[in-house]
Amino acid sequence: MSGIKINKLEIENVKRIKAVKIEPTENGLTIVGGNNNQGKTSVLDSIAWALGGEKYRPSDAQRQGSVIPPNLHIVMSNGLVVERKGKNSSLKVTDPDGNKGGQQLLNEFVEQLAIDLPKFMEASGKEKAQTLLKIIGVGDQLAVLDKEEKELYNQRLAIGQIADQKKKFADEQIYYPDAPKELISPSDLIKQQQEILARNGENQRKRDQVERYRASVTFLNQEVEAMREQLQKKEKELEEAKASLNVALMSAKDLQDESTVELEANIANIEEINRKVRANLDKDKAEEDALEYKNQYAALTHKIEDKRKEKTDLLNGADLPLPELSIKEGELIYKGQKWDNMSGSDRMKVSTAIVRKLNPKCGFVLLDKLEQMDMQTLQEFGQWLEQEGLQAIATRVSTGDECSIIIEDGYVAGQQVTEESSDITPKWKAGAF
Repeated sequence: MSGIKINKLEIENVKRIKAVKIEPTENGLTIVGGNNNQGKTSVLDSIAWALGGEKYRPSDAQRQGSVIPPNLHIVMSNGLVVERKGKNSSLKVTDPDGNKGGQQLLNEFVEQLAIDLPKFMEASGKEKAQTLLKIIGVGDQLAVLDKEEKELYNQRLAIGQIADQKKKFADEQIYYPDAPKELISPSDLIKQQQEILARNGENQRKRDQVERYRASVTFLNQEVEAMREQLQKKEKELEEAKASLNVALMSAKDLQDESTVELEANIANIEEINRKVRANLDKDKAEEDALEYKNQYAALTHKIEDKRKEKTDLLNGADLPLPELSIKEGELIYKGQKWDNMSGSDRMKVSTAIVRKLNPKCGFVLLDKLEQMDMQTLQEFGQWLEQEGLQAIATRVSTGDECSIIIEDGYVAGQQVTEESSDITPKWKAGAF
């Protein structure tokens, strides 16, 4: 079911308007043209007042110089007749059956943004996004996701700062590649030294034994020469000494003394070595800490990406007013562009589509200052309105053929002032110039 639209409107003595009758095109763009201060904007203000209620009443509604009060008469596509006339410009709403109603009846299908679209278009990016979130019904869910993402982001930021500090600290630490991996114990080194000295002492004892036996052999040879009478006895001793000598030689021939120079140097330099070991251990710990925080940062990054995907999936699953319309980082995005980078036509499309989404019963919007659009943009926007079955009544500082009507000095140019009704058909249709 298409939205309710404006079929006819008659305006008298409102602001700059003297008498105007208009039949807007049902689907598409109706442009109210004219020079400045002729009454174009007064047409939109009159419609807003008639349909939107007293809050849209102009501060000086009655045309200056006129003694006749304002008279507003609008016929809607659903058959409702909306009138404001008389001294107090009281509202009168009549349905096709002759039943009377009031503002509440109009509020059912008149969307406030439709009659005050510039308010939406001039709002901040955040406010526009909030309006869209409201109409697609995911604002609360998205707010929770935004909060969770922000908390994760702040947590990751803190972790990242700590990780950077830890890495910087680790890089500044001195490292000694030639130092041992663990601290040296002085008692262990002394024990090792004592063990080596004991082994060396045993080696020396065996060498001394060799010398003693060698001396014994020499002495005994002398005794043999001197004491032939004891030859037999001494020869026996000699044989025994030779045998002992052989055993001692076999025992001592492969002995190698161990050096204690390195241990003595380590004992002497133990504090310096341990200082280097501690420095290396500190650097290793610093690098481990830096890596741990780096891993935490990466994990939080993954969580943030998951949260952003949740938001994207939520918006992708929402019933958005337009294809390619979304919200990113609290801003409206259409065709990949933020509001300030959208074309004039796209801005109008987005705004109008949001109005329709807010209240599908409302089939029209009011637009001011369309002179900011070039002819191609006007054409594109008009074609889109026709395609979507929407009605737009707009003003433009122009007297060109793109204008459906021209307002001159409070009247429709070429329109007979004395006419009771208007049969005027808009001269311009979207896409045809």
